[in-house]
Amino acid sequence: MALRNILTEGDETLRKTSREVVAFDGKLAQLLDDMWETMADASGIGLAAPQVGILRRAVVIDVTPPPDAEDRSDKKNKAAPEPLRVELVNPVILSSEGETAESEGCLSVPGLSGVVKRPTRVTVTAFDRDGNAFTIEGTGMLAKAISHEMDHLNGILFTDKAESLEEAGQ
Repeated sequence: MALRNILTEGDETLRKTSREVVAFDGKLAQLLDDMWETMADASGIGLAAPQVGILRRAVVIDVTPPPDAEDRSDKKNKAAPEPLRVELVNPVILSSEGETAESEGCLSVPGLSGVVKRPTRVTVTAFDRDGNAFTIEGTGMLAKAISHEMDHLNGILFTDKAESLEEAGQ
């Protein structure tokens, strides 16, 4: 695995539409592994291939709740939070519903956050790294992350949809 450079706003690659993945091979596996490592190093929850300069329809997302997010008052009766780590290759949103407007940021737009309207539930069909088709339904943070990363595959940044922008942490 290797860390890749994350492109930032102003790089024209981020504004291009990604092409479908056609080869489910070692090169794709290496890209996905590198994306996981790059995203973790940058403390992100999602990363799309165009953000590392590869115009292919591939996304990694990890919205696993941190261990300290569980209620400590009744720890013995609560199961550990389930990991919500997904790889989506050639994803297509089949349906979406609901709407929420929440603040979000982006590894490609450091230092800014903004309120963006996103669906509260999405159903997506995609392939895994081996070319196996699957369908996943995301709600809450997963729906938001899927929608955000899917925008990257189409050359759209959250700043294009934000109702307002502010310096992150404000």
